[in-house]
Amino acid sequence: MSDRECPTLLLPEWEAPSTVGAFVTTRESGPSTGPFAAFNPAAHVGDDPAVVAKCRQLISDEIGDGRPVLWLDQVHGTEVQSGWAELPRADAAMVDDARYACAVLTADCLPIFFCDGAGTRVAVAHAGWRGLLNGIIENTISAMAIPADDMLVWLGPAISNAQFEVGEEVRDAFLKAQPDAGNAFDPSPYRLRHYMGDLYKLARGRLAALGIEKVYGGHFCTASDGRFYSYRRDGETGRMASVIWLQ
Repeated sequence: MSDRECPTLLLPEWEAPSTVGAFVTTRESGPSTGPFAAFNPAAHVGDDPAVVAKCRQLISDEIGDGRPVLWLDQVHGTEVQSGWAELPRADAAMVDDARYACAVLTADCLPIFFCDGAGTRVAVAHAGWRGLLNGIIENTISAMAIPADDMLVWLGPAISNAQFEVGEEVRDAFLKAQPDAGNAFDPSPYRLRHYMGDLYKLARGRLAALGIEKVYGGHFCTASDGRFYSYRRDGETGRMASVIWLQ
């Protein structure tokens, strides 16, 4: 395997214990080509299945112990998968042992990593605005059954508010469910009755409401940083994999 095929990884900067392994793949190196260059592990975007399989094998190699990766059929919903299944329909996954690694795929939506202070349970969630609005964070935390003061969270690469324009119906839906969400929406400089939405602020608001204070990350922009895939920027494109497991 050449160095050009090896994935370039982004490692979370958080105070997780040593029993927690985690990374996000980037598009800086790998075997994928064309609009999917250079490291696309997503099987649903039209890429060559053989190359996707190679990328997934390289992810397994990075984990290093031969365990399977739990890939999800993501639907912008709020289901949390808490046991092994073949392509379960869910947008978050958790595990409390070394049976498998959890993964979500994103290209502007927010990947959220979770663990407890002792490093005995981990999870990762795919959170677009629909998932955030409808409770993917709350459902993931409920499935983990960890006290708020023992929870650590890292917010991975997502589109920033400078690039994420939404209609007023999105803002209104959040204000109805989360009255303090107004600070996560700035008037759009491009179109009337549109707003620049801040996924990071929306996530932090939900986490704060649950009493979770140990929150890290949240300073990326997939649409303006060439290390990352961005569906809003490119349309036809690959996905990053956000992976977490217990060592």
